[in-house]
Amino acid sequence: MRDVLYTFLMALGGSLAVAVAGLGVLRALRGRSVTAHIGVILLVTVLSVLTGILGAAMRMFISDHDLHVLLIVVGTAATVSLAVGLWSGRRLARASMWAAEAREREREAEARRRELVAWVSHDLRTPLAGLRAMAEALDDGVVSDPQTVADYHRRISAETDRMAALVDDLFELSRINAGALRLSLSDVPLGDVISDAIASATPLAAAGNIRIVAEPSGGTAGWPVVRGSVPELSRVVNNLIRNAIRYTPPDGTVTVTGGQDTGGGWLAVSDTCGGIAEADLPRVFDVAFRGAPARTPAKDAGGGLGLAIVRGLVEAHHGAVAVDNVGEGCRFVVRLPTADRPGRAGTGHQAAPATAG
Repeated sequence: MRDVLYTFLMALGGSLAVAVAGLGVLRALRGRSVTAHIGVILLVTVLSVLTGILGAAMRMFISDHDLHVLLIVVGTAATVSLAVGLWSGRRLARASMWAAEAREREREAEARRRELVAWVSHDLRTPLAGLRAMAEALDDGVVSDPQTVADYHRRISAETDRMAALVDDLFELSRINAGALRLSLSDVPLGDVISDAIASATPLAAAGNIRIVAEPSGGTAGWPVVRGSVPELSRVVNNLIRNAIRYTPPDGTVTVTGGQDTGGGWLAVSDTCGGIAEADLPRVFDVAFRGAPARTPAKDAGGGLGLAIVRGLVEAHHGAVAVDNVGEGCRFVVRLPTADRPGRAGTGHQAAPATAG
């Protein structure tokens, strides 16, 4: 009975000594990876067992043969336990990082949603107030001369169209963010899409005395054939060109170029807007971002959703988009997979930026 008690106390003392040392190591590793903590805990367990076995062997309670057998068994079990523990620790660490990143993305998404609601509320409140005032004036007979009535009708129609466009942008952005966007992919001649977009934007450019120039790389054959969905690609090009027109001063030029290289097809829209502050460049594609107040146009500024929609649609095509300041303005470059390279578009062509919008 005395030997049993002595063995128990010896094993307990050795285990406590190892445990105290292990706690010190864990405290020193505070803030390190989960894998390191799991490894230390497993080592404490194994060393506690070894301490008891070696103590019993030194007191001649275990024969040399039994000691060798126990060391082999404990060593094998320790090796397997440490391997499984380290593997599990890495998985837990990855899961923990993923959970932290998911929480951060959720917080950022919630912040963007609140910002979007605030921006949209502001953008809708002003035209709605004007529409109500004009409708009440017409109903009450405050204005009756034909010229003023016709002007009110034109303004009501214009504000209605602007709000309809904003609602359409919101719907498109919600489809992108919800993953509900379904693309009907086909081989699309990018030159045709650009030609239609320029024809649609020409009246807007003419109103501001702005020229639109299309210059494909390598002549007319320079426009690539990309793999995409025509409606969505049309929206991308339209948004980029109209955004460039909106921020280009009178007598300025909007230049559309494109071509194909080893990375796939590319499209660039350049303007003479004066450039974007370097600190604002990373935020150009954020929802509701419109740039510095000095660059924000007095009217027809849009809902600040155009470039966010562009990024979402381009990424849905497995493409890439980037912005940068060049010369007297900005350059917005979109890269898309071509018909013969249906995978993700590469980065062989030097991408550079466009305007905020």
